[in-house]
Amino acid sequence: MVKIRTLLFFVFIPAFLFAVHSSEHLKQLKKVLKVNADDSIKNTKSVQFQFGSLLNSSKGTIIKNSLIYNSKLGYGFDFNTSSNVKINSTSFSIARPTYFSVQLPEENYQIEVVTGSADKPSNVTIKAESRRLMIDQLSVKKGKPITTTFNVNIRTPKINDNLNVTLKDREKDIFDWDDKLTLEFLGGVAVQSIKITLKNNLTVVYLAGDSTVTDQDVEPWASWGQFITNYFDDSVVVANFAYSSAALSSFKAGNRLKKILSQIKKGDYLFVEFGHNDEKTKGPGNGPWESYSALLTEFAQSARDKGAIAVLVTPTQRRGFNENGTLKETHGEFPDAMRTLAQKNNIALIDITKMTTELYEAWGDETSRKAFVQYPAHTFPGQEKALDDNTHFNSFGANEIALCVLKGIRELDIPLKKQIKKEIQKYNPKQPNFISSWTLPMSDRFEISKPDGN
Repeated sequence: MVKIRTLLFFVFIPAFLFAVHSSEHLKQLKKVLKVNADDSIKNTKSVQFQFGSLLNSSKGTIIKNSLIYNSKLGYGFDFNTSSNVKINSTSFSIARPTYFSVQLPEENYQIEVVTGSADKPSNVTIKAESRRLMIDQLSVKKGKPITTTFNVNIRTPKINDNLNVTLKDREKDIFDWDDKLTLEFLGGVAVQSIKITLKNNLTVVYLAGDSTVTDQDVEPWASWGQFITNYFDDSVVVANFAYSSAALSSFKAGNRLKKILSQIKKGDYLFVEFGHNDEKTKGPGNGPWESYSALLTEFAQSARDKGAIAVLVTPTQRRGFNENGTLKETHGEFPDAMRTLAQKNNIALIDITKMTTELYEAWGDETSRKAFVQYPAHTFPGQEKALDDNTHFNSFGANEIALCVLKGIRELDIPLKKQIKKEIQKYNPKQPNFISSWTLPMSDRFEISKPDGN
């Protein structure tokens, strides 16, 4: 069970099931989704949930009441949010951000959501697992339902019977590593149905990195890896293995590279962004031109050996300005070491260090604060002291970094650039967006303590 840290608005209610369902459904669910790797129809296996108090016959499982998630049942409204839910004749609506979970095996899934109401217009935002943005404020006209699809990677720590990924203590309490798919609904939601289909033919973008890349589980922290999910078409899924405080050496020692290599296939991608924490490793053999370069080479070559495409990403800049308005360089020779390695070995490179320098300088000292976790005391309940972080982003800032990464992808000679949604406009970090135009709803779960790493 995931431990809920601090909640803004959640109200606890007893775990009473408002509808009677057999645990046999969970057995059937697992049976439907469990297929052999050589099954010719594996991409058609799916389960579906229909929401509506007046539904009688329909495909899939009908949910007529605000059913609380139960591990034996295997699906329902989760994490004490069922009291937020109102189910009308053909859909459900919510009063607060709400979670719906389905117990699923480790795989990649395509999620099809039908949204819209016959009574009024709606506006839906959907995040998956640990706040991966999937649907951003979709406006749906009254009586004009819209079907949207997106892909979600579900994983567990298990590599094989003898080996597991080593999780940090705080990771054991996040949604990314549990045994279920969790969808978070925000905004003026009207959801008619959710269909979940096993998809083994997707292009998988694996992310290896630190706290500036990982899926940050709680507000107000965020990273680019959980926003780039919203910009690829439905042929791509993102598998984000990054974690806070990671360096190349600790990422490898924790078996995360082994986990990725156990799954990565020809045509997939491995994006590798490290530097913030590698800089802190001292002693003989360490440094940008020694262990850092050697490990980058190992990560990239390991992906290549599997037929995948490696992309090196230089570290995001820390926010620190000189008196003349230019940005301080705090990464030393690490970005240059990565650039040199990429050029020497013909490895794709995205220079986020350069782009974030341009980005922060375009904003300037004061305005750039709005992209980071910098909030005065008492912004959030229980927050007695100001939050003043110059490394970690809020959602607005993380999205800007994701747009920088997209810019880098478009400038590379890799097929992935053709899998960016066609409607996504090109981005120039010298002409960035401003927080005044940022309207994405915040999740209710938050934590004051900053992520590990700096």
